[in-house]
Amino acid sequence: MDDLPTAWTAVELGELIRRIEAGLNIKCEERPPGGSERGLVKISAVTWGKFNELASKTLLSDAQVDERNRIRPGDLLLSRANTIELVGAAVIVGHIERTLYLSDKVLRLVVDDQSKRWINYALKSPGMRKAIEEASSGNQLSMRNLSQDRLRALRIPLAPLAEQQRIADKLDAVVARVDACRDRLARVAPLLKRFKQSVLDAAVSGRLTADWRKAHPMVSRHAQLAAKANAGDNTTKEIDPENPEGWRVLRAEEVVQSGANIVYGIVQPGPKLAAGVPYVQTTDIVNGRVQVDTLSFTSPEIAGDYQRSSIRTGDVLLGIIRATKVAVVPEGLQGANISRSVARLRPGNEVMSRYLAIALQSPNVQQWLRAQHRGMDMPVLNLAQVRQAPIPVAPRDEQTEVVRRVDSLFAFADRLEARLAKAQAAADRLTPALLAKAFRGELVPQDPTDEPAAVLLQRLATSRPAPATKTRRPRADQAG
Repeated sequence: MDDLPTAWTAVELGELIRRIEAGLNIKCEERPPGGSERGLVKISAVTWGKFNELASKTLLSDAQVDERNRIRPGDLLLSRANTIELVGAAVIVGHIERTLYLSDKVLRLVVDDQSKRWINYALKSPGMRKAIEEASSGNQLSMRNLSQDRLRALRIPLAPLAEQQRIADKLDAVVARVDACRDRLARVAPLLKRFKQSVLDAAVSGRLTADWRKAHPMVSRHAQLAAKANAGDNTTKEIDPENPEGWRVLRAEEVVQSGANIVYGIVQPGPKLAAGVPYVQTTDIVNGRVQVDTLSFTSPEIAGDYQRSSIRTGDVLLGIIRATKVAVVPEGLQGANISRSVARLRPGNEVMSRYLAIALQSPNVQQWLRAQHRGMDMPVLNLAQVRQAPIPVAPRDEQTEVVRRVDSLFAFADRLEARLAKAQAAADRLTPALLAKAFRGELVPQDPTDEPAAVLLQRLATSRPAPATKTRRPRADQAG
């Protein structure tokens, strides 16, 4: 803080704090209070830049709490315990409807109203965040603590009071626009997810290729006749685009190669090795692809005992423990294996690999699979259920078109997701950059007529009540 503007100064935060207030750690019900119920705030209530009164738990009806610890609009709150990235997070409470009180991990900083917004923004600035992280203590990064003494000892820049107001006003306006931008961007990701689900649903219902069937009547008629022949019915009629008769619903066991049963993989792969035979776990399936770089290795001896579950290019993998994720085995994994959390389906003549993966990822099939889950803590599908999974099967020629259209639409969605990620990353950098600029004195012009911060500091010191003098009690042997 050596290069602060002329009228600024650096002070310990304790010089701006009149007092620090904390609540209690008492037994509560793990739900937000409702109606006339009272509650205790969690640290997550102050974590994300805005006060969230729903991040609270309900006090028992007979709990005794100090009414002075009730949280009110305008309070400056700070979390004294959290992860290293979030410890010391601060917010100013806005509108509040519930009756909430301080906990032992959420502190109230009582400061002059005129500097409250300045202190709140200062605590969020990159320089102060670094100082807070360094001042926090604890053996684990997942839970750090910030003592009141170390909080008071933090040094923050102090601008003239008039400039504090100008900077806080500017930050209020600009940060609000940045937050609105981030909120709008956050709504895009669910829309893209729903778009992909709609594409999958249309793909396996025939709606996605309805126009293709009209443009290829001979292919569609041949598929219809083949379907009728398979069903023992030689009559013909026009295909209904909304209910294509060339399509069939087959069980998963009917679309795999003869002799290549649906199987799960290695039960006990042994210790992780630096090299050996790679095997795919459910966690290695991300966004419909096998993450080859994350694969673990087992020994050739263990893999040799599981030749039945070895995989090759084009096999379709389905997660059967916790998540029903799907992927097609890419090139380069010939001879690799799978864990017990994954089932292997080796497509036969009825379906293309990519088409089978699309069908297994479609909303209706996924809903069917999840309905078969057994177990609460670790939901599991057994293979008997997987073999019965209903697979909507299009004619082979139409499968090719389904795959082409789905891949084209997914590639479009992926490009949008990549652009969204870049936009979100840029938006996430904006607020720290604005705060850094503000506390270097570069966000608004300085006014030479402003009262220097040092004068403000002297006034605060003289207005602060003197600390109470402790009266020393006489020892028992001196009493009387």
